[in-house]
Amino acid sequence: MTTDARQLSLFAGRLNWAWPNLLRDNEAPGAQLYDRALLMAILALISFGFVMVMSASMPEAQTLTGNPFHFMGRHILYLVGCVFIATLVLKIEIHRWQQLSPVILLVVGLMLVAVLLVGTSVNGATRWLAIGPVRIQVAEVAKFAFVVYMAGYLVRRHQELRENSKGFYKPIAVFAVYAILILMQPDLGTVVVLFVGTVGLLFLAGARLLDFFALILAGVMAFVALVLLEPYRMRRVTSFLDPWQDPFGSGYQLTQSLMAYGRGDWLGQGLGNSIQKLEYLPEAHTDFIFAIIGEELGFIGIIAVLSVLLFVALRAIRLGNLCLKTENAFEGYLAYGIGIWICFQTVVNVGASIGMLPTKGLTLPFISYGGSSLWVMTAAAMLLLRIDFERRLSKVQAIQGRVN
Repeated sequence: MTTDARQLSLFAGRLNWAWPNLLRDNEAPGAQLYDRALLMAILALISFGFVMVMSASMPEAQTLTGNPFHFMGRHILYLVGCVFIATLVLKIEIHRWQQLSPVILLVVGLMLVAVLLVGTSVNGATRWLAIGPVRIQVAEVAKFAFVVYMAGYLVRRHQELRENSKGFYKPIAVFAVYAILILMQPDLGTVVVLFVGTVGLLFLAGARLLDFFALILAGVMAFVALVLLEPYRMRRVTSFLDPWQDPFGSGYQLTQSLMAYGRGDWLGQGLGNSIQKLEYLPEAHTDFIFAIIGEELGFIGIIAVLSVLLFVALRAIRLGNLCLKTENAFEGYLAYGIGIWICFQTVVNVGASIGMLPTKGLTLPFISYGGSSLWVMTAAAMLLLRIDFERRLSKVQAIQGRVN
């Protein structure tokens, strides 16, 4: 055996992957069995989110509880939950997700029904399900479950999808059931995210253009109808078009958000020096945290955050493309779906805070305060790392087989 062959054999013998390998390079010297850049980007976003939640939430926490660190303490607990979720997801082989995708879809569907029956209401919306001491926003879990289901469906019915309309409209029927349950909460924003993810995956899977454009037309018409039928949604749209027409009423939140951006200028007012978070801007640490980032860190800070989020989304799309090239269809579509989800949700959150889109109540991935969103996004990101790990491992094993 040559020197190169012996080194490769030694390397392959150290491929029994476990959680510590993510932090210890000496488990497989000279090789990367996971995407270090993606991992660092995700950790950077979550860490940055903790800092910004602490900065943006202190005034409201002081008013509501008398403890300025109330939301920060809860966010730390959410981060602890992220560690357990990351550990669990990284240990599950990807083919298990494919096998269980219909079961996951059914369980989450039942949870959506349970929310309507025994859920907790906040600000007129019934979106939270209490499981012991933990409250879960099931609509966030629904995004994850539907992406996994769609990836599995596209593998099982790929030929049918490309050849006739029946294969195209089956997942649309499932989406419609989910959409109705989520709209009853009500939560139009999540429905829009699910719709865009579904349309994107169907297009990437090679659906017929006639069916594709018919679905887009139907989706746009349904969105317009849902806006026209609900007065509060109509007010959001009209206020978004001209928030200064009623700056102390329907346009209040957006005008305050725009003031935060205006104060930020190029370099910002400095971390912790936001004025708008002093209870002028509602939801400063959740849906509108990006406006506080703009005020405190300026245009440069905004570009830096968006660049990292774009990197994560593009890395997911690239991973999906690499998996499809090696005929790992489920992994490829799953990575595509997660990339589309992260990218579109970021666009909607940022677009709403700068006045380009109506307010939808969607969080900024990995950064906004909220346990359900943070946990689900962590699970999705860890799926990307697991997919990439298995892809790299299969390549190494293939090389070892050729050497032997």
